[in-house]
Amino acid sequence: MSAIVRYTETMSPKERVRRTFEFDKTDRVTIGYEANGAVHMRLSQALGIPDGNLELVYRALGVDYRGVNPAYTGPQLFTAPKGRQVDPLEGFIMRWVPNENGGYWDFCDFPLKDADDEDFDNFPIPNPDDFDYAGAAEYAASVGREYALYVGNPGVPDIINSNGRIMGMEDVLCHLMLGDEAALSLIQRRSDFFLARMERTIEACRDYIDFVWLGEDLGTQIAPMISLELYRKEIKPLHKLFVDLAKSYDLPVLFHTCGSSSWVYEDFIELGVRGVDTLQPEAHNMSPEYLVSRFGGRLNFRGCISTAGPLAYGTPEDTERVCRETLETMMPTRGYHFAPTHAIQDNTPVENIIAMYNAAHKYGRY
Repeated sequence: MSAIVRYTETMSPKERVRRTFEFDKTDRVTIGYEANGAVHMRLSQALGIPDGNLELVYRALGVDYRGVNPAYTGPQLFTAPKGRQVDPLEGFIMRWVPNENGGYWDFCDFPLKDADDEDFDNFPIPNPDDFDYAGAAEYAASVGREYALYVGNPGVPDIINSNGRIMGMEDVLCHLMLGDEAALSLIQRRSDFFLARMERTIEACRDYIDFVWLGEDLGTQIAPMISLELYRKEIKPLHKLFVDLAKSYDLPVLFHTCGSSSWVYEDFIELGVRGVDTLQPEAHNMSPEYLVSRFGGRLNFRGCISTAGPLAYGTPEDTERVCRETLETMMPTRGYHFAPTHAIQDNTPVENIIAMYNAAHKYGRY
């Protein structure tokens, strides 16, 4: 199977990412990668990396950035029910759902579904003191001179999704709409934890951090998930705290938004968000052409290579074509980060993934 063909590069990954956020010309587009476990292992083996080593896969593909995340050192907060997994920090519960291509750990049981005020008040939240910030700083120093480093991830603060994983989506949307005091108090306390941990991480690693990655899933495939009015009332004030923190350290913010989310991008720009991530092109008002025409030069774009299109269901030639077309549309804004629209799914042929990243290196040069 063909390897990834790399071309001559004149910038370090760190410089490339920094310049992209500033809409400056680079030698090539920045490159990102996310994949589910089973397809990641198949890709790794095809690249001659039999153990799935993520860092080696990053290097083979040309991924330009790494995340820094302090390890938890505090007491156990949650116990997994039999046959389940539980997230050690957030408390959401998952069950294994197999399929013909592998399987997924999917959310279930929802510990705060139909909760009363006491349940909300007593739900554990980690102490931001209980993390190894020194270890995070050591990792940042080891890779942060060459690669761009980010703090956060698409699940921070992710008010709807992260709380939906413990309350259930119906409950969290109702709590937001109805202004349930106990539920909103928990949402605020969880957000405060994420914010405090992020600030401590940035401070510990500040010589090496290049951007902050946040997330909030705000759309279905066809429409907004909530109204703009509800967003501005309950969620935007929390987002502002995170964006303001990033701005205080002069760091750009990349905001992950699944589904049809461009309806909120003007508010993101007002907050000071620099870029938006995922960008599912089949969702309403999320095509590359629409995004460039409305927000080009005002927002960086990361994604737009659909995990539900030719990458999963087409041929390598189909995949190369859609990647080339997306690059041709996005690259003139000089703020494009080449990446899949979410984790590459387990039903994706490995040869298509290789075609995807070869296209990035072939057609993504300035």
